[in-house]
Amino acid sequence: MAKSAAVKPPKKPLKSRLWNQRYLFLLMLPAVVWVVFICYAPMTGLYMAFTNYSPTTEGYFHDLLGAPFVGLDWFEYFFQNDFVMIMRNTLATSLLTLLFSFPAPILIAIFLNEVRSMRMKKFVQTASYLPYFISWVIAANIFLTFLSGDGVVNDILQFFHFTDEDILFFQKGPYFWWIIAIANTWKVMGYNAIIYLAAISGIDQEQYEAAEVDGANRVQRIIHITLPAIRPTICILLILAIGGILNTGFEQQLLMQNDSILNYSDVLDTYAYRYGMKNGMYSYGTAVGLFKSIVSFILVLSANAITKKLNDSALF
Repeated sequence: MAKSAAVKPPKKPLKSRLWNQRYLFLLMLPAVVWVVFICYAPMTGLYMAFTNYSPTTEGYFHDLLGAPFVGLDWFEYFFQNDFVMIMRNTLATSLLTLLFSFPAPILIAIFLNEVRSMRMKKFVQTASYLPYFISWVIAANIFLTFLSGDGVVNDILQFFHFTDEDILFFQKGPYFWWIIAIANTWKVMGYNAIIYLAAISGIDQEQYEAAEVDGANRVQRIIHITLPAIRPTICILLILAIGGILNTGFEQQLLMQNDSILNYSDVLDTYAYRYGMKNGMYSYGTAVGLFKSIVSFILVLSANAITKKLNDSALF
């Protein structure tokens, strides 16, 4: 005798389901309000990039909707003037930062995983992620002091006879890209290592024991067990890093740059701030910021597609 097909229980009306889950929606309400008013409401200002906006006493929306529409004129103005210099500085700083800051947390996490002394592991981990909690105002002053003409870096270089005179690091444009890359890496490498440590902690320890029985040394265990196990995490974070490659930072650039190296230190963020806020060219600053967001979005999609095709690991 054939079994009768299972009968699905009737679906409750939407109103009933909402009422039954009212407390969950109530808990979610603050997050929804925050996203709507903090993340999405300000996006109405993107229309400013296509107008010649000038604030008056009539109110924000009145000025925004009443501003003359200019289409892509501000984008064209950017491409015809400072585009090459700004993109050169942004990409140079970003690529150097990615070169240093992406592998550094992986190496720290692997190193900490191999350390057997818990006291040493805790000390290194605490010391490495402590800079993340230091304000960029303080961090920038540390670098400005260390790299000044009479700073400790010049003292060390002269002590070992690498140079006979003080090097003015913040007066030489190309040096600034390396300084920012090193500062960004120093600031975040310990904190980002926590993610990789969490991924490593999920690896089955029996794999290490079996490899050790088979005669594998530490380096071989890292290459054949640790790295393949955390490869999905590496791919996801690489996608995010590539998507944010134009986010070279704002505070560190603004705090450590000066007029003598502005042609090397000015990036998309500081450029948009300088023209949009300091010079009152609100529409131009918005256009530069919108250009950066569009490029970053395209980079995220491209990196995600490539990573998914090569490693079958992706964000979506």
